[in-house]
Formats: sequence, C-alpha cells, structure tokens
Amino acid sequence: MFKYNKGRHSVHSLTAHLIFVCKRRGCVFNKDRLEALEEIFDKVLDDFEAELLEFNGEQDHVHLLVSYPPKHSIAAMVNSLKGVSSRRLKDMFPEISEFWSVAKSKNTLWSPSYFASSTGGAPIEVLKKYIQEQDRPD
Repeated sequence: MFKYNKGRHSVHSLTAHLIFVCKRRGCVFNKDRLEALEEIFDKVLDDFEAELLEFNGEQDHVHLLVSYPPKHSIAAMVNSLKGVSSRRLKDMFPEISEFWSVAKSKNTLWSPSYFASSTGGAPIEVLKKYIQEQDRPD
C-alpha cells in the first residue's frame, strides 16, 4: 500500500531510486564507510524534508531509495547529497583522499553523473529487495 505524504499545498507519494558512482569506479567503500555514508545521507535528506527509505552499496557505488516532497528537485537533492557526503566522508576517513581514484581526480569522490529513476513502474518492495541484495563488502 502506498504511503501518502501531506504538505501545505499537496498530497504526494514521490520516490526516486538514485545511484551514485565513485569517480573512476574506485573501490572506496567498505562496511564502515557505507554505514557512515548512510547516516550522512539521512541527515542531508532531513534538510529537504525527505526520507531515506533504503540504502546499500558496493565498493564503487551506492543505491538510495528516497521519498521526497514535490517542492524540491531531484537535482538539488543530488547536488547536496553528493557534495556534503564527499566532504564529510573525507573528514571522517582521511585515507580516502589517498585512494588512486580520488587522488587522480583532484580529491573528487563522486563521478559528476548520477542515475535517477522514479519508482512508479516497479513496486517499492521489489526495489527495496534489489537494494538490500547489493553485494555489500564485509
């Protein structure tokens, strides 16, 4: 069953599947870094009155399932998510700046591109299961 959110001028159910890839497909993430990244994303989305419904990733990319209000664009959320997470993650784990993929990219963690898809075509539970089954490193 769909969850509907109420805003001042709208009732909405907007969800997006987002994928962010590390610059040069560098293998940056491990269990600790993914856990920290999930917390960072959750806090950033609070500022957008959005919710992180599901999160997971592999060594070189992450998947997010986000519920968001119509007053914010996906592009604005992605810009903030990638910018804040890059800075905070490198502060928390300074060794990331030494990884070849980051060092060769002038200290850039994320690829400038991203994937975004509305989730109206597939049931949310199917997407959640897909994200949960990502091959998270130990």
